[in-house]
Amino acid sequence: MLQKARFRDPKKRQRNYYSGKKKRHTIKTQVIVNKAIGNIICTNFANGRKHDFKIFKESKVRINPNNKIVVDSGYQGLQKIHMNTMLPKKHSKKRPLTKDDRKHNHLLASTRALNENVIGLIKRFKIVADKYRNRRKRFGLRFNLIAGLHNFELN
Repeated sequence: MLQKARFRDPKKRQRNYYSGKKKRHTIKTQVIVNKAIGNIICTNFANGRKHDFKIFKESKVRINPNNKIVVDSGYQGLQKIHMNTMLPKKHSKKRPLTKDDRKHNHLLASTRALNENVIGLIKRFKIVADKYRNRRKRFGLRFNLIAGLHNFELN
């Protein structure tokens, strides 16, 4: 009887992983990279529905207030929690970006390139790049092993 209760409605469990943006069932990963060395400091995982900033808040990662954080536009609101945050400026139909804003966004993108390169190196293992066809429970373990391999390769 307990087994039936556990597997009662698999569609409800699967619905949590459906990403409306990508139109498929996904698992999101958050990677925090040390810019100086290029190694992975912290990883976090969530279902595909969750917003990036919400994943960051739930991970409860403590960052020194003196450290500069460079993030993409998915982390709007982080500057309220951490004052030393660099976010790109967003444009709208009514307020297009000025040339200074574009230069600022370009500078941020170039500093964020190291983080994107680390994600690209992780994608070589095809765990993030392709469909993950194994159990969702083991995704975190496998991703952390790959992150450990990446850090070992740097040393």
